[in-house]
Amino acid sequence: MTTILLPPRRQALRLCAGAALGAYTGLCVPAIAPASTAPDFTLRSMNGPNLRLQEQRGRVVMVNFWATWCGPCRQEMPHLNRLYEKYRASGFVLIGVNVDDDVRKAADVAAKLGVSFPVLLDTDKKVSRQYDLSTMPSTVLIDRDGRVKYVHLGYKTGYEDTYDKQVRELLKQ
Repeated sequence: MTTILLPPRRQALRLCAGAALGAYTGLCVPAIAPASTAPDFTLRSMNGPNLRLQEQRGRVVMVNFWATWCGPCRQEMPHLNRLYEKYRASGFVLIGVNVDDDVRKAADVAAKLGVSFPVLLDTDKKVSRQYDLSTMPSTVLIDRDGRVKYVHLGYKTGYEDTYDKQVRELLKQ
């Protein structure tokens, strides 16, 4: 089963308006879709070497796109951290992709929130554009074969229960 969770109403309207404008001008690129192969990328890690998505094959991967100015992103981070700690020994990888221009600001927020999963830096927004994301946060769950299984746009309290269920499901496959 494939699920796409919609963002709050205002974000949904903004997303639809942006898609309509893009389609009108001929610049619309299809959004990342379940069942498609996750686009590969390599980004610099905040606390270590570069990380390449392709090298995570064989694991269940959650990619969470976030920004320091995004309140729901900050609210979601502690839940993501618990999920990472709970399942990482079982073949689960959580990758945070920060889209801020200011790397120091991203590092400060990640430290304040106690983020233990790898945070990658997408300062030029190249990967965010590759995934066609215009909502923060956006979370993509990828199966062991590198296929997108779930896309979550935005965050609301309770999404963490859905994430937990979906990660467990993918780890069993």
